[in-house]
Order: sequence, then structure tokens, then C-alpha cells
Amino acid sequence: MKKTIAALLIAGLISGCASIVSDSSYNVNFSATPDVVNFEVINEAGLTIHKGVTPETVNLAAGAGYFNGETYTVRFTKTGYKTATATLESRIDGWYWGNIIFGGVIGLLIVDPASGAMYSLPKSMQTTLEQEEGLNVALFSSLTDEQKTQLVKIN
Repeated sequence: MKKTIAALLIAGLISGCASIVSDSSYNVNFSATPDVVNFEVINEAGLTIHKGVTPETVNLAAGAGYFNGETYTVRFTKTGYKTATATLESRIDGWYWGNIIFGGVIGLLIVDPASGAMYSLPKSMQTTLEQEEGLNVALFSSLTDEQKTQLVKIN
């Protein structure tokens, strides 16, 4: 029994509260209006981390180094629409402050900041793209029923 209590006490002292309860990476759902938009996730170092098509869920690291939360730039593109750029920023995870009571100085200053568990990311990012102005050419068969009702005969 004493060994079990000692093992739990040591585990508590060498780990951080956020790293026990939280994660250091998060699944973020990317979506856009209209659907099926290309997107690219770029980290603060300027590296492309992921390229995909909405809707899609991507696992991203919340930390970028010791006491450094990650900031991502997300670029949404679709032919016929203006490119949209958004920022996805990490925030301090509420569980990080649990180190004051449970994780101690080691969790507060070493484990959670080094592992990235002191940060969290939003669960989702959504954007709406604006149509480009000008002439758009499309096949009649590719239009939705709603778009077909908006056509005006000119001849």
C-alpha cells in the first residue's frame, strides 16, 4: 500500500495537471460555405502542416515550443471565390492552472510548457467565402436548381 501511494505521489510530482487531464494536440474541424473548399494550414514557422478539402478534421499541435503556443494561418481557396485567410490561435488550457493545486512547480514550469499541454485549440474553424466579381462561366448542367431559377434569358 505504501509503495502504491508513493508511486502515485511521484507520478503526480513529475507530471503536470494539463498533461494528465488535457492533450497537447487537438482535432480541429474545418468547414466553409460553400462546401468543398480547399484549405491549407500553415504553422507560425511558415511550414504547411496540412492541405485538404472542407469539411475535414485535422489533428494539430497546440504548442510550438517551451512556453510558446502555436498560431496557425489557414488559407481557404475555391475557384470563383475570393481567398479567405484566418488565424487559429492556441490559448492557455484551463487545466494548466490546476498545477497550482495538483501538479506543483514541476507541472507549472516544466512538464506542461514543454509538452504543449498548457495550451488548447478551438474545436472548429468555419469561414464563408465571397464570390469574385466579374464573369463566371459554368456549364448549365453543373448549376443547382436554385441557380437555374436565377438565370435570365438575354436572347
